[in-house]
Amino acid sequence: MTNSIAEIEDADCMFVIGSNTTEAHPVIALRMKKALRRGAKLLVADPRKTWLARHADLHLQLTPGTDIPLLCGMAYVILEEGLQDQNYIDNLTENFDEFAAAVNEWPPERAAKVCGVPAGMIREAARIYATTERAGIYYTLGITEHICGVDNVRALSNLALITGHIGRESAGVNPLRGQNNVQGCNDMGNNPTYLPGYQAVDNADELRKFSDAWGSELSSVPGLRLDQMMAGMHDDSVKCFYIMGEDPIISEPNLSHVEKGFAKLDFVVCQDIFLTETARKYADVVLPSSCFAEKSGTFTNSERRVQRVRRSVDPPGNARTDLRILLDVARALGHDFGEENPRAIWDEVAALSPKFSGIHYARIEEVGLQWPCPDVDHPGTKFLHEGAPIRGKGLLYAVDHVPPGEEPCAEYPVLLTTGRTLYHYNAATMTMRSPGNVEKQSLPFVEISPDDARDLGVVEGQALQMESRRGQVEVLAQITDRVHPGVVWMGMHYAEARANLLTSDAKDPEIGVPEYKVTAVRLHPAG
Repeated sequence: MTNSIAEIEDADCMFVIGSNTTEAHPVIALRMKKALRRGAKLLVADPRKTWLARHADLHLQLTPGTDIPLLCGMAYVILEEGLQDQNYIDNLTENFDEFAAAVNEWPPERAAKVCGVPAGMIREAARIYATTERAGIYYTLGITEHICGVDNVRALSNLALITGHIGRESAGVNPLRGQNNVQGCNDMGNNPTYLPGYQAVDNADELRKFSDAWGSELSSVPGLRLDQMMAGMHDDSVKCFYIMGEDPIISEPNLSHVEKGFAKLDFVVCQDIFLTETARKYADVVLPSSCFAEKSGTFTNSERRVQRVRRSVDPPGNARTDLRILLDVARALGHDFGEENPRAIWDEVAALSPKFSGIHYARIEEVGLQWPCPDVDHPGTKFLHEGAPIRGKGLLYAVDHVPPGEEPCAEYPVLLTTGRTLYHYNAATMTMRSPGNVEKQSLPFVEISPDDARDLGVVEGQALQMESRRGQVEVLAQITDRVHPGVVWMGMHYAEARANLLTSDAKDPEIGVPEYKVTAVRLHPAG
């Protein structure tokens, strides 16, 4: 996030795109509701009528996989009507001419034909966003989980840059992280191209710094992305997996193909707090680990805030903290990394990473600090890019529409898009073990429009067979106006009806994120 969560309350305009915030990020949604009560404008771009969409000034109900035509259409209007911040563009951006030439190909009338949002609504959304004093963009996986996810984000960045809605309070471009420490996981170098603090593995100076500190020669070759690991199972370049806090035979796309790969592996280790579906079916060794209340250290949230976590209870039974397990495994492999000391680990990370240098444990005893925080006198960074973009000038990108990997056809005429519900999280490893959550939502379902239900001859609660080119699942029909005819929506939480048996492994070519949000399917009454 360029900005802070608390700033949402003071936004004059919120542009929420690809995010069902009230269900996937309910705490952040409370801030949005406060802004609405204060009178803020709300624009929502989503294929479904979410709670926020029903309360929006404009609901841009686009066809899944058509974000770029919508966003380029808005940019076209901003330039056509002179609503841009020309001073910001001239002094603080680059590549404007190439960007403008690309946008010029997307008048709202053309964009409307592709994305399904009326041209007049695209124009009105552009005017509201561009002319509001403090306008923030908020997005999640509905933007990134596409074959063009990187360009989707670039298109959002373009809007913020040409309007000057960056480097200011209650504005910016704000991805909402999916779980409490996803940001911290990335910050610590759990990425094939980065060392801790986003220092590139192929940068000789940064690599040498870590090699010297760790007393080991580190490789400058980036590691494998998750999609590359999955492919490696099939060509025998990957022979074992060590899995922590992940349940890939629920969460990966094209699961039949994934399971064929798992069956070829020589060795699988699963380290988790519960016996996941992957552990149950494929693990050779299961290492019982600890939950958030059973460990000490730091978590970093969506707004880049590093916060202390303190153990309140001991791990049960034979379970150990994740750090303890890793130290024990290292020792068994002949490497002594010392004793379990989260503070010492953080101090080392801060010493090696300029973004975190000023964040010491003594400073976050009660309230966390937001990085970048370069020294002990720095108060932390409430919002990024103040005065000017961090890179000097903001880079405008020329982006164009890339059709989804699959589109409706005679054999598979319906578009399936997937996501989370309020009561469950991802593979539901934890939430399906909570009686309250299960009581609220226990059975897999698909949202289907009244028109499509009538054409299929199904009624509310009836079992449906849903099939794609890769697999099939059985789900219950939930008839609703939340989706357009020709579009259905399903939660991805259910082991007994795994949505990712249907999804394809088409992916963004730059970063390998799968296209979970667009799958061609067909439906018929089950049995």
